[in-house]
Amino acid sequence: MAKLRPLGDKILVKRLEAESKTKSGIVLPDSAKEKPKRGTILAIGDGKRLDNGERAPFSVKKGDQVIFTSYAGTEIKVDGEELMIMSEEDVLAIVD
Repeated sequence: MAKLRPLGDKILVKRLEAESKTKSGIVLPDSAKEKPKRGTILAIGDGKRLDNGERAPFSVKKGDQVIFTSYAGTEIKVDGEELMIMSEEDVLAIVD
């Protein structure tokens, strides 16, 4: 896979796979699957530049599983794999 390095306060996330069945066992076609708002962080940028020139530390780190907003980031395809680049502000929570 090509190596991507997010800039500034951006993070690179791999979205978790959409559920293919309902809890009751009904198989869902691709058109009915809701895209998960959860993923794993693959890479983070250098941090947001503050007014004093320093970089703000991230609240998340590589490998964290996170929940993000519905309309977060930009979807990209790298070597056939769907990834997302988003701002740290789009992350709502870290899943422990």
